[in-house]
Amino acid sequence: MITVTQALEALFALVRPLPTETVDLRQAAGRVLASPAVARRDQPPFAGSAMDGYALRNAEATPGARFRVVGESAAGHRFDGTPGPGECIRIFTGAPVPEGCDRVIIQEDVTRDGDTITLGDTLDKGMHIRPAGADFRIGDQLQAPRVISPSDVALLAAMNVPRVPVTRAPVVALISTGDELVLPGEDPGPDQIISSNTFGLEALFRALGARTRLLPIARDTRESLFSCFELARGADLIVTIGGASVGDHDLVGRVAQELGLDQSFYKVAMRPGKPLMAGRLGDAMMIGLPGNPVSAMVCGHVFVAPVLRAMLGLPAQPAPRQSAPLTEALPANGPREHYLRAVLTPGGIAAAPRQDSSLLTVLAEANTLLIRPANAPAAAPGERVDYLVL
Repeated sequence: MITVTQALEALFALVRPLPTETVDLRQAAGRVLASPAVARRDQPPFAGSAMDGYALRNAEATPGARFRVVGESAAGHRFDGTPGPGECIRIFTGAPVPEGCDRVIIQEDVTRDGDTITLGDTLDKGMHIRPAGADFRIGDQLQAPRVISPSDVALLAAMNVPRVPVTRAPVVALISTGDELVLPGEDPGPDQIISSNTFGLEALFRALGARTRLLPIARDTRESLFSCFELARGADLIVTIGGASVGDHDLVGRVAQELGLDQSFYKVAMRPGKPLMAGRLGDAMMIGLPGNPVSAMVCGHVFVAPVLRAMLGLPAQPAPRQSAPLTEALPANGPREHYLRAVLTPGGIAAAPRQDSSLLTVLAEANTLLIRPANAPAAAPGERVDYLVL
């Protein structure tokens, strides 16, 4: 067996970069920016007023001074002239500041009588002008790679970037295996269960930006598995669930080998999730997950999620860990790294009392995976532990 860290390193070594495509700005949120986006204009493109008031020369702005209002500047409608000495321009927030003016006196500091204003005895100290290019200038870049956020979309729009280069979404084919499985909505026989892993994993992969193909359940025969692998052609990543162990009915590894799998590793020193395998199968990467429901979902978070991020061009690194104090004691851990379903509250983190890898209700109630290193000693309340957010 290899460690979780070694398994992730081996998985990242199997990743192949995906091509890029260009999408409209409105479809860019949540995608991964593939190359830097370059601003095509200054923002703001002119010196603009930050307040409603009167634009004038700062050198003339003394308490009690009087000015004649000779024009108006509004957002989208600038004043084209240049005010002379003793003159000012009525101006509104977002409007271009007229030539020759370098200060805006806020309207609260002004008394107006017809076309004449008088400055108050005390004046706000601010200039209230946003310089041209204060936010960004032509040629400035939004760096890549990054997941494009709604704030990034607003910035790209202001940069006048209508179409955005993004990494193509990875295509993931999911194959559940086992004679005991039926799909949700079907009537299971007395010895059958509902296939749940594939649906949970598909939801996770879609949330990470993948396009998924849910293939038919592969039965425990070589012919059925060969057929499903044939249907998976064209995928960037093939994820199998179940059948990756060494029992008489666990055929996934053997069939994949017959199809040309270049296996990288098999078995990881973790729980739940030991029977994990990975390799390259033709043009696709393949990850074989264990069949227990919680094991499959835990491996999806620990291994497949970082792989998908790497395929999208994001840094190849493990899922980010955080730490919190224990609210309840934990016993010493065994020789495998343990990912316990746990609940994080403002007061700390506590592992669920039941950790059997078949219990999806416990997983649904958890919001974190509490990580116990291999051979970790018993931990007392208050001791900080690492966790992954679910």
